[in-house]
Amino acid sequence: MYKVTAFKAIDNPTLCDEYIEGHITVLKEYGVPMVTSGKPIWNTNPNVYCVIAQRSDNGKMIGGIRLQIADGITLLPVEEAISPLDKGIHEMVKEYFDEGVGELCGLWNSKEVAGVGISFILVRAAISIVNQLQFKTLMGICAEYSLQMFTNVGFVIDKSLGENGEFPYPTDEYITRVLGIMNAYTLETAYSYDKERMLGLRKNVVQQREETGKKGVFSVDYNLNIKR
Repeated sequence: MYKVTAFKAIDNPTLCDEYIEGHITVLKEYGVPMVTSGKPIWNTNPNVYCVIAQRSDNGKMIGGIRLQIADGITLLPVEEAISPLDKGIHEMVKEYFDEGVGELCGLWNSKEVAGVGISFILVRAAISIVNQLQFKTLMGICAEYSLQMFTNVGFVIDKSLGENGEFPYPTDEYITRVLGIMNAYTLETAYSYDKERMLGLRKNVVQQREETGKKGVFSVDYNLNIKR
């Protein structure tokens, strides 16, 4: 069994440190260069929220993801990453700022749970808490290998930036895309199964339920109640 928990970053420095360590370890294991969202600077930002996965038996963190809400002062990680390649990313964030815009970033899971489906449940859980944080538009960047997962939960490629929506990031060896969920409240662009799973988490932020991954069915104990 696994536990999936949501919290405001500044409220739990210890878990943030564990998150950072785990994320950096995974990047190194896969030979991925350090990227903007991997730098340990977000843990003091009051507009950052984390969703983490832990083993229920020993509490070991085996994955995490973050939501960062744009405040008009601190750049979103996607802005820091993409602006050297296309300044239009700043205008895009400004366009959605009045109704609230945030970014899904920093997704990782440890090699020991590769293929279980932890990344999928983290992404769904993070999107499900948007209604608690009260912003409408959710942005993100993803590589080719994770595009289908992000498409399933409602992200759409923005082709107005880069080369038809594609960027060489973090190095020329990788292709990254800028994505967006234009209405993170209704989740109208998500696949029906994923939409149902996310709305179920919104309805009951504390629950235990079965999830299905490539390696079979597993149980997850969710606590997605954000203390603000």
